Amino acid sequence: MVAYNSVKGAILIGRYTPPTHYLFKIESFSKLTKAIVDKYSSDKFDAEGFSWKLSIYPTGDKSKNGEGHISIYLELDTSLAIGTDVNVIINLFVFNHLEDRYLSFQDGRVKRYHALKKTWGIAKFLDIETFSNPQNGYLLDDMCVFGAEVFVIKNSFKRELLSMMKKPSTYFKIWKITKFSSLSSEPCFSEDFGYYKYYWYISLFPKGFGKSKGNSISIYLYINDIKSKIPVDTKLFTKFVLRIKDQTNGNHIEIKDNYLYSSDNYVSGGVEFLSLAELEDPKMGFLVDDTVIIEAKVTLLGLVMKE
Repeated sequence: MVAYNSVKGAILIGRYTPPTHYLFKIESFSKLTKAIVDKYSSDKFDAEGFSWKLSIYPTGDKSKNGEGHISIYLELDTSLAIGTDVNVIINLFVFNHLEDRYLSFQDGRVKRYHALKKTWGIAKFLDIETFSNPQNGYLLDDMCVFGAEVFVIKNSFKRELLSMMKKPSTYFKIWKITKFSSLSSEPCFSEDFGYYKYYWYISLFPKGFGKSKGNSISIYLYINDIKSKIPVDTKLFTKFVLRIKDQTNGNHIEIKDNYLYSSDNYVSGGVEFLSLAELEDPKMGFLVDDTVIIEAKVTLLGLVMKE
């Protein structure tokens, strides 16, 4: 049996097999309608790894304009953290004694349960007049049966949580490199700077690195991944400034950017930071008294974590 129901977009489907997850039998239904209760919720039951309750409004859920109808809802009885959701397809049933079938109103839509929305259902499941008429088979000897099925849709997508710092921390480093002309092509490293959990250091290639070798200096900003001990599923959302100081004119050369530092993404900077010709030009002010000054500023804006 397949027919359209008054519930918008829903299809009434009949079958002989009972609901997979829960049956809720009510005896003396007329007494329940006369009792001073708006709804009755079943005991909790487990399905698809979560706990649920089936709620019946025998005279309709007035808050959802369900007067004159049986209202039926499926409530999630498992606590969810903010930002966590459970996507399900739910089937809600009523038993027809005359046809010996379970009838379900299904719209095929995925329902998203989360911390602020833990109940889904149908406010106008069946009008009371139709339900109460014994010739329709839903109420037999003042007894009726409702049921529910729950099918959780497993999410295959990856999810990240960005947790911004209420009071972002900023870390500074001023690195003076003396006797610059005596440096070889090997990289130089500053001391660590940072605080508490996270530490960075600057790396300078005096003769350049890679494609800039022999033409420019290369400067990088590393996070000390061993000392910082960043968890595998965590990234540090940062804003950084990496600068070579113009000691004469104040026309500094710098890189500004946002960067996600992690245990496998631990370096940022510039391979062609400044040409050797500009560095060695005394008018430019970058090399004074054979000394180069490199400055770094890192602001930790937040943490990015996989969920």
